[in-house]
Amino acid sequence: MFNTLDDLDSEQRVLVRLDLNSPVEDGEVQDNRRFDRHAETVRELAEGGHRVVLMAHQGRPGGDDFVSLEQHAAILAEHVGHDVQFVADTFGDEAIDAIESLSAGEILLLENTRMCDEELPEEAPEVKADTEFVQTLAPLFDAYINDAYSAAHRSHASLVGFALELPAYAGRVMQTEYEANSAIATREFDGQVTMVVGGTKATDVIDVMNNLGDKVDRFLLGGIAGELFLRAAGHDVGFDLDGMDFFDDQWEANRETIESLLDERGDQITLAADLAYEDDDERAEIAVSDIDEKDRAYLDVGTETVETYDPVIRDSEAVFVKGALGLFEDERFSAGTVGVLRAISETDCFSVVGGGDTSRAIEMYGMDEEDFGHVSIAGGAYIRALTGAPLAGVEVLTQD
Repeated sequence: MFNTLDDLDSEQRVLVRLDLNSPVEDGEVQDNRRFDRHAETVRELAEGGHRVVLMAHQGRPGGDDFVSLEQHAAILAEHVGHDVQFVADTFGDEAIDAIESLSAGEILLLENTRMCDEELPEEAPEVKADTEFVQTLAPLFDAYINDAYSAAHRSHASLVGFALELPAYAGRVMQTEYEANSAIATREFDGQVTMVVGGTKATDVIDVMNNLGDKVDRFLLGGIAGELFLRAAGHDVGFDLDGMDFFDDQWEANRETIESLLDERGDQITLAADLAYEDDDERAEIAVSDIDEKDRAYLDVGTETVETYDPVIRDSEAVFVKGALGLFEDERFSAGTVGVLRAISETDCFSVVGGGDTSRAIEMYGMDEEDFGHVSIAGGAYIRALTGAPLAGVEVLTQD
């Protein structure tokens, strides 16, 4: 296991990696739960008298969301309740001067790490530790803290290089995310373990199902993966119509695995009994058994399916959610996702909700995050944790 903030000596100059990667609309960075989560770590360090220097990334070079972190500093400051200084430099003279001038309890955010050429290529930690980026900054600090669990599956310089050059610790987000998301691979549950599987990245969740079949008692399916499994079961769904690009490639990539899972673990897998679609701007539903030809997009599981999934969740000791069951951003097609989440929130079970934007539905539909065991802000790292796969950013924290 790694060291945490509880093991950190007092009054250190600390370099902290956060994941503040956020949606950008018309050049404006959007506030989201990542700022609030990371604020706990940053506030604890600042109030503990540390000199706090933050690193984070935003977008990728060439993308519309590849912007400066100046706006992030202002948003984070609101959540932390302390001023967050910003410097438009990462490891040049301007950044070094700003770092060296910090006083105890002050906070500084460096510029977007992905504006450094040495940050992005996926390379071994030893290679990243030897970059000019790491070698220039590391001597300025007493400790490195990685709080960016949601990026921990990446072997980038700011995520793995500094941990080899400095005493390394996990921040509060890293600590709580790791413990919750690893539970399905590491914990023993006496009662039923259920996984709700949905979203658009079917390949990811199919890999999860394939790897966790001996740890999960029931899989409840929706989203793209749900349609692909219905296709394998002989129904005329789960393929692209004109203008779509969701199903066919993922079907070709996963057909054998899907068919094998249905054959070997069919009693663990519950498929949608009905699906919802748009008809004259209204929600309409059709039983899967009545679908003779797919001639429209299906945007949610149907009411009968929700009623079937509800008691399964309420009878579970642990429930893990990966992906939405429908297009919940449109209230007409939120019944599946919201129905599952409400059942979890009203059940005394261990629960982890994660996977892309699924957790946004909790706030969007007036549910209380406190009613869930853990609401993850991770995507790719959550997937890897569910399957027990290693996370580069975590592994370097556990090295002696």
